[in-house]
Amino acid sequence: MNGYDFDLAGARLSALPTGALFWAAEGCLAVSDLHLGRSERYARRAGALLPPYEVEDTLARLDADIAACRPRTVICLGDSFDDAEAAALDERAALWLARMMAGRRWIWIAGNHDPGPVTFAGELRAELALGPLVFRHAAVRGASVRGGSVRGGSVRGAPGEVSGHFHPKVRIAGRGIPCFLVDRQRAILPAYGTYTGGLSAGDAAICGLMGSGALAILTGRTARPMPMPRGRNGQ
Repeated sequence: MNGYDFDLAGARLSALPTGALFWAAEGCLAVSDLHLGRSERYARRAGALLPPYEVEDTLARLDADIAACRPRTVICLGDSFDDAEAAALDERAALWLARMMAGRRWIWIAGNHDPGPVTFAGELRAELALGPLVFRHAAVRGASVRGGSVRGGSVRGAPGEVSGHFHPKVRIAGRGIPCFLVDRQRAILPAYGTYTGGLSAGDAAICGLMGSGALAILTGRTARPMPMPRGRNGQ
């Protein structure tokens, strides 16, 4: 799958070229910021017209990753839908998503775009503790590496954190490339959705979260690691 393997809190994870994260030992696939229905929301709220293909393209890539990894659990790390109304997918897309969900555990983590219950099956959580990792929408500054107590599926001070929210990108040759950001405590996933912008990996909001020696893992044909850029332009 041309992924890049790394360790986080004792868990062996693989950053896939598509922007998904696979934890083979747990049979767990995580994706973040699908933003399904973005073109519909733009048309509804701003009158702006975007080609209405983003739902199909995003679902097709997710379907391919599920077919390749065959996960027992899928975790969507928030902002799965562009807003509450965008969750009303058309019949074809809704059936496609339901087919992917069938026979596996499916976790919806609440995001800032979709904080309320979704209309699909699966579990809705604010965050999820699984083994040594906690999965949440946005990284928590100052999260401890000392471990902590689990209450109702949430965790305080988990050894490792997996999140999304920031849509990190690295600019190379004038093009913004979505990337994972990884250090000893956390992994921040790129946006998986087709119509999503991005924040420079060197932006202060991200740099303040990531420790020294952090990697940026570029998506594309293969997952390629490089030192995480520091500075405003992410270069």
